[in-house]
Amino acid sequence: MVSDELGFMPAAELQRAYAARDLSPVEVTQALLARIEALDPKINAITMLTPELALAQARAAEAAYAPGGTPRPLEGVPVTLKDMHPTKGLVTGGGSLATKDWVPTEDAPCIARLHAAGTITLGKTTVPEFGWKGVSQSTLNGITHNPWKHGYNAGASSAGAAAGAAAGYGPLHLGSDGGGSVRMPAHFCGVFGMKPTYGRIPYWPVPNNDYATHMGPLTRTVLDGAMMLKAMAGPHPWDHTSCETPPADYPALLKADMRGKRIAYSPDLGHARVDADVAALVAQAVTAFEDMGATVELVTPAWGTQGPELARFFWPAGYLARANLYLDTWREKMDPGLVAMMEAGRGFGAEQYHVMRARKLEYVEAIHRFFADYDFLLTPAVSTAAFPAHLLQPEDWPQHPWDWLMWAEFSYPFNFSGNPAASLPCGFTPAGLPVGLQVVGRRFDDLGVLQASAAFEAARPWAQHRPPVSVLATEAVA
Repeated sequence: MVSDELGFMPAAELQRAYAARDLSPVEVTQALLARIEALDPKINAITMLTPELALAQARAAEAAYAPGGTPRPLEGVPVTLKDMHPTKGLVTGGGSLATKDWVPTEDAPCIARLHAAGTITLGKTTVPEFGWKGVSQSTLNGITHNPWKHGYNAGASSAGAAAGAAAGYGPLHLGSDGGGSVRMPAHFCGVFGMKPTYGRIPYWPVPNNDYATHMGPLTRTVLDGAMMLKAMAGPHPWDHTSCETPPADYPALLKADMRGKRIAYSPDLGHARVDADVAALVAQAVTAFEDMGATVELVTPAWGTQGPELARFFWPAGYLARANLYLDTWREKMDPGLVAMMEAGRGFGAEQYHVMRARKLEYVEAIHRFFADYDFLLTPAVSTAAFPAHLLQPEDWPQHPWDWLMWAEFSYPFNFSGNPAASLPCGFTPAGLPVGLQVVGRRFDDLGVLQASAAFEAARPWAQHRPPVSVLATEAVA
């Protein structure tokens, strides 16, 4: 089987092929490593390959599938790991020259759980500097290119993970999301990305950004995302904010009827600008839920207009708390937009912070009260399709030294509130660029968001679409 096909095989199909002895984990690993080596010079989604580790894990998986072996839940399934999360013995650079040589001595809990579930680590994926922006470029790694259009944005801090998922670098890719960094790359790259309920997947070290950042999967199918989420979820003592309840059996419970579900649809949250191509595709996607028997209501949430001011306060404040120790020493070698944003945050005082936090808590309560009347909220995932990755805003949008949030107003509200939310591929613009539909659920209803995502996937399949990249025709990269 050619590596183009192996690169796009879902996790469950790989495992069935292993069990039937039609494929071996070593064979698949070798093929994917070769695929990445062939394609990544034009995509730049990988900061480092880990062939020795991958092949050792693949040989262990091969033994587990031999007669008498006991395969673990994700035995032999390839995964990439985001280069912001501690990975024992592997450089974890965080997209910054200031931290490019950091080698952690312990795995983050979610990474340890992936190892324990039997995954095969192919390598680490690119991020913008400290994950600060929604554009796939960093001072350390340069541009990560969208597989659908070379030179275009693959989106936010999990961009390398999403680009790898789209380009067929295997089925599972680890992301994280502090303001949209799982859902936005999923939107730009045409894959599935889910931010579960805050604390569902333990996060370590616990971020100093007021409980905003979530771990989450980026995959080509909802089932793969459900399998990955189940493996990583559950309480952990290192994260005092992690959810106490163990995860449900998400893969086994995916199929659910949408008939009778109460769904809110907001095309703009009452304030967001949305490009016409994106708005049209999202509006058309919403009808799939009506066709499935759900009741869909067009809404303008009263809390929506309060978000922009809060986001533009807490985003600089959070990064100042995290990266300020590097600012004076590394200023000239840091992303200029990150520097400008942190300088803006230096003007905030403690009293102002607590006044704004009180407003944020009221905003979060309003979001949760809103969901008392609805099972799900549907919105665009992002306001614009991919644009050139050397820009912070599309050329036809207002320009600002650091504010990229203007085209990403749909994601951060649910980082503040902790609700589960996913981006589902829902079509392509006339220019051939993917667009995502965001599905938001009630807090703790991760299963519901997965079920709604799976129902939409069944009604409007997307995984058959592949970007114009191939180890058989690498010159086709546009």
